[in-house]
Amino acid sequence: MNDNSALYAFNRFGDTVLRTAFAMTGNYQEAEDITQEVFLNLHSKPQEFESDEHMKAWLLRSAINRCKNLRKSARMMRNSPLDEVLENTLSCEFTPRDNEIREMISELPKKYSSVIFLYYFEEYNIREIAKILGKNENTVSSLLQRGRKKLKTELEREGYVYET
Repeated sequence: MNDNSALYAFNRFGDTVLRTAFAMTGNYQEAEDITQEVFLNLHSKPQEFESDEHMKAWLLRSAINRCKNLRKSARMMRNSPLDEVLENTLSCEFTPRDNEIREMISELPKKYSSVIFLYYFEEYNIREIAKILGKNENTVSSLLQRGRKKLKTELEREGYVYET
């Protein structure tokens, strides 16, 4: 691949990385910080990518790892007001119903929320998700299935009705 610059990556995948970080953290400012860290890391430690898809996968994996690290940090152990989280939504990216569902997804255990987000919001298939997360395809498939069940239970609890 000829152009591996951080600027190229940011122009091409900046919004995707930001959406991923926001979906994982539920906080727009934290998502911006994580996005900045991902691209600064790429700028300071240039990588060789086979294709744009490889670059995108690397960026998403970096963002997901940083989100996981943030969740474990002492700063995130404190509670943040729910109103603040809901105020910081990406404008015009999600409908109000999508925001509610996205919030429920972010409340799932990370092993489920990251797989669900990559599958439904970023439209990766199971094989691609397995490669991004460094997991076996069968593991990803199981996580997706279990995550769907947990999400369905939560949605039903909130009054959502499904047509089967």
